[in-house]
Amino acid sequence: MYQSIVDYFTSIDPILAALYASLFTWFLTALGASFVFMFKTMNRTVLDGMLGFTGGVMVAASFWSLLAPAIEMTGGEGFEKVIPAAFGFFLGALFIFGIDKVLPHLHINFKVSEGVKSPWQRTTLLVSAITLHNIPEGLAVGVLFGGVAAGIPEASIAGAVTLAIGIGIQNFPEGIAVAMPLRRMGMSRWKSFMYGQSSALVEPVAAVLGAFAVTFFTPILPYALAFAAGAMIFVVVEEVIPETQQDKNTDIATLGFVGGFIVMMVLDVALG
Repeated sequence: MYQSIVDYFTSIDPILAALYASLFTWFLTALGASFVFMFKTMNRTVLDGMLGFTGGVMVAASFWSLLAPAIEMTGGEGFEKVIPAAFGFFLGALFIFGIDKVLPHLHINFKVSEGVKSPWQRTTLLVSAITLHNIPEGLAVGVLFGGVAAGIPEASIAGAVTLAIGIGIQNFPEGIAVAMPLRRMGMSRWKSFMYGQSSALVEPVAAVLGAFAVTFFTPILPYALAFAAGAMIFVVVEEVIPETQQDKNTDIATLGFVGGFIVMMVLDVALG
């Protein structure tokens, strides 16, 4: 089954493959958000565990799928070999830091919104926060497929597909974690679902843009991979982990994180 998927993605244009792969990650977000049609609320402990799982997948993907290949494909030795990855990593974190300071958003367990002051409603601010979270995920998938299009040996369809699978897996609980609080706040099932799934619509856009950028500017691939990794790590440390620590479920969230890290590591090493 997996090999058939890889073969199919190998047979089509890598830019189109990036779009399809990111649509898959969006679909799993929508699938998670659809839980609001079956439940009005979900245990906070379960939600924190799922958010921890999300963080673990993102951290593992940042290293195994992005940083390690970025370093491997850079020539030279010593500092010369690692500088592009370090610089790209810093730029990725700085990029999300800048958006975080400008874009109005509100994290699930926090009462005070971040970014510039805005008259946006609480629901819009919540979705804005998760949308910000999804930008580096889509970018990461697109950059890897772009590397394939550019003919970089270290970038493989199998690795890109594996990353998309990992991000899709963590998007499922993420969809639940967005839609359920909206439903609990009194929003209708349909609106909760629509807001929940729409938070991941930015992923196909970011994926295609990332793939195009790397295809036309091949030398930036190590920087682009590390950029996506830095953006993802910033999101985990600044947003995901703090959200899981607001209640008394820190142990469950931490175990979820460990589980997510293991799942993504195994997927990347075994399949990528």
